[in-house]
Amino acid sequence: MSRLAQTHGLTDIQQEILSTVRDFVDKEIIPVATELEHRDEYPQQIVDGLKELGLFGLMIPEEYGGLGESLLTYALCVEEIARGWMSVSGIINTHFIVAYMLKQHGTQEQRDHFLPRMAAGDIRGAFSMSEPALGSDVSAITSKAVKDGEEYVLTGQKMWLTNGGTSSLVAVLVRSDEGHPEGTAPHKSMTTFLVEKEPGFGEVRPGLTIPGKIDKMGYKGVDTTELIMDGLRIPADRVLGGVTGRGFYQMMDGVEVGRVNVAARGCGVAQRAFELGVRYAQQRHTFGKQIAHHQAIQFKLAEMATKVEAAHAMMVNAARKKDSGERNDLEAGMAKYLASEYCKEVVEDAFRIHGGYGFSKEYEIERLYREAPMLLIGEGTAEIQKMIIGRRLLEEYRFQG
Repeated sequence: MSRLAQTHGLTDIQQEILSTVRDFVDKEIIPVATELEHRDEYPQQIVDGLKELGLFGLMIPEEYGGLGESLLTYALCVEEIARGWMSVSGIINTHFIVAYMLKQHGTQEQRDHFLPRMAAGDIRGAFSMSEPALGSDVSAITSKAVKDGEEYVLTGQKMWLTNGGTSSLVAVLVRSDEGHPEGTAPHKSMTTFLVEKEPGFGEVRPGLTIPGKIDKMGYKGVDTTELIMDGLRIPADRVLGGVTGRGFYQMMDGVEVGRVNVAARGCGVAQRAFELGVRYAQQRHTFGKQIAHHQAIQFKLAEMATKVEAAHAMMVNAARKKDSGERNDLEAGMAKYLASEYCKEVVEDAFRIHGGYGFSKEYEIERLYREAPMLLIGEGTAEIQKMIIGRRLLEEYRFQG
């Protein structure tokens, strides 16, 4: 086991879960990840293995058939999985954001209906906030829900759905003006709908179309899609929590979990990049000795390891803060910001250590070099994280003059 990124104070059960996941990653993910990624192939066999391990129910309470584990346990598992292949961690991330939102905000009927099947991995979750012209401005959502008897009719176009094709349940954030008079703040007139659909592409239920996969620079294998609603009819009992106007807060609560997840992914990818860099540095010889013995390379390795350790510590702190029931938007924002930036830097240093071979698709670092940039924008850009951090710091350190 690596000396880096160790987590103190774990229970025997947590250690056993992590050991099982680490073994699965080493045996089932790392050996095939690059080949599958180059083919942009969905890792069905790996996903089936995660289902057998019970990881789709990791954070779902035991009363619904899950393992009832903490966000910390989940984040550490994500870190291990991302170390193998970041795309696989994306497959379970959106699933858990939806499961978390149901657990925290769903009605009892909604929890009873969805969570047992989500824990078993029979229902796969995805969530959708972004739109083609939206960017980071969630308040500018134009997708709408209009009440029609006991149903709502949804129209609009959503963008950047991870698991858009393979999911069977999508939490969709739209504007719903019903009961919210003109002039109501935008974030108070948004509602989250639980949209059930068939997995696949094309028209997956009347009024709902999932076009083909978006072709991406990296983060391949996992399907990223659009979602088009044109007269999509949803029963009123599929409003998350049963009350309109709470969608923005529900989504932001889920995104805090997502930001810890992205931080964990950054930690995992950075760890793998360090492993590749330190190994190659001891295999490659120049000027009569291993390049690891050149001071310039040792400096890089020292900086890389320090960044891996720092990012891991901040990610663990953010997860533990959320598990304690305290507000953690500051910690989650800091962890996501630092881990994604450090991940990019560690991957680039490992790429440099590989020299010209890092540019070859035969070497794993080439894949990591294309994957790391997604972490800079996923679950909010670095600029958004700094805005969140800055505002929270001003709340905490308000000057009374």
